[in-house]
Amino acid sequence: QVLKNIFLPFPAILGHEGAGIVESIGEGVTSVKPGDKVLMFPLPECRECSSCLHPKSNFCLKERLVSISLTFFHPIYGTSRFTCRGRKIYHLYGTSTFTEYTVVHEIAVGKIDDDAPMDTVCILSCEVPTGFGAVFNIAKVTPGSTCVVFGLGGIGSAVLMACKASGASRIIGVDIKEEKFPRARTLGVTDCLNPQKLKKPVQEVVVEMTGKGADFAFEAIGLIDTMVATLESCHPSYGVGVIIGLAPTNSQLIFDPMLLLSGRTLKGGALGKYKTRSCIPKMVTDYLQKKINIDPLITHKLPFESINKAFELLQVRTEQILQDFRYSFL
Repeated sequence: QVLKNIFLPFPAILGHEGAGIVESIGEGVTSVKPGDKVLMFPLPECRECSSCLHPKSNFCLKERLVSISLTFFHPIYGTSRFTCRGRKIYHLYGTSTFTEYTVVHEIAVGKIDDDAPMDTVCILSCEVPTGFGAVFNIAKVTPGSTCVVFGLGGIGSAVLMACKASGASRIIGVDIKEEKFPRARTLGVTDCLNPQKLKKPVQEVVVEMTGKGADFAFEAIGLIDTMVATLESCHPSYGVGVIIGLAPTNSQLIFDPMLLLSGRTLKGGALGKYKTRSCIPKMVTDYLQKKINIDPLITHKLPFESINKAFELLQVRTEQILQDFRYSFL
């Protein structure tokens, strides 16, 4: 109901990340064949547009992550590819993975190793590269540095793991749900802050804790207030802030330009700046070879018919959570 109130027309098949087995292919498809295990990506890689051809870009111009008004139809075909009893069913980001069968364009699919466990590597189609890439590709966290992470959910947890792997000496985790703190500490957090229990804005507390501000700050929530707090938490001369969270539609980010003039940097990037088809299947191989470990990011595994139970475990209370976080920064 929350999603319906925000932007999504129903009926729709949700789900933006997933792994599956190719059942059949259309005319002209050459990169995968029936029987292949694949990941499905909300950000495609057409390998033809100026973004795909640029060595530093991954934001394919055929994407439908940001163009919300167009996400409901298949992003390539421009129409719905789903029907049920003659009724149109809407897509989500061209993947719609909460279903036994889906329709995905070739440029949004990447072949992975045959022995990959799909119930684990599915999170490599978005969550893991988004968090890892924010650290490795966008911020480029350095050994001995101080990091602050706003939001300790799935992507925030991936950010924590990557910060620790990069050699950060201090990692400050910020969240209003203190039940997340014990797990965050196991992933590398050294200090936990709940903005609702502080006597001053959390960014001021971070600056005091670090002396002048963090070397790197990450926003993994999707609120304007936390985005500004992320920037203000950075060291004034060389701090780097990275926006990961998706802000509400038509939001405007407003901050004092002096925050940048002194030397801070504010960055962003989708799916960690990884070229999806070219790079992410290699992460699956790295997982199988135990070069990376994504197991700690999975807390529950349920069968498809228990999807509503999965949402209950997530405690989906989007409106209340956003309000709580927003008010804690006022």
